[in-house]
Amino acid sequence: MAKKKRKMTKPKKRWSQRVTEESAALMLEPGVFTLPTPRQIALSLKRSADSSQRRKSSPFRSAMSMLTFFINRAGKGLSAARKKKLEKAKDELRALYGED
Repeated sequence: MAKKKRKMTKPKKRWSQRVTEESAALMLEPGVFTLPTPRQIALSLKRSADSSQRRKSSPFRSAMSMLTFFINRAGKGLSAARKKKLEKAKDELRALYGED
């Protein structure tokens, strides 16, 4: 049996990228996950979560969920150094909200 040819289609944005860019719960600042320090990432997420009127849970949970979502969805595409920086941003976020 012959193989079917696939049509060449325009690459689509991934659903996870759309969630990160257009989240209904948080309006993230552009480039938030590429900021230079874990503290800056955490502060940006905190600002977004605190100012959001559309979130369904506490600001801390919303910010932590978005950060965890990004880490999980980026997966193998993250360098070890970048993943370490994002994991440290979780610790900074906990400290900012007093959730040690």
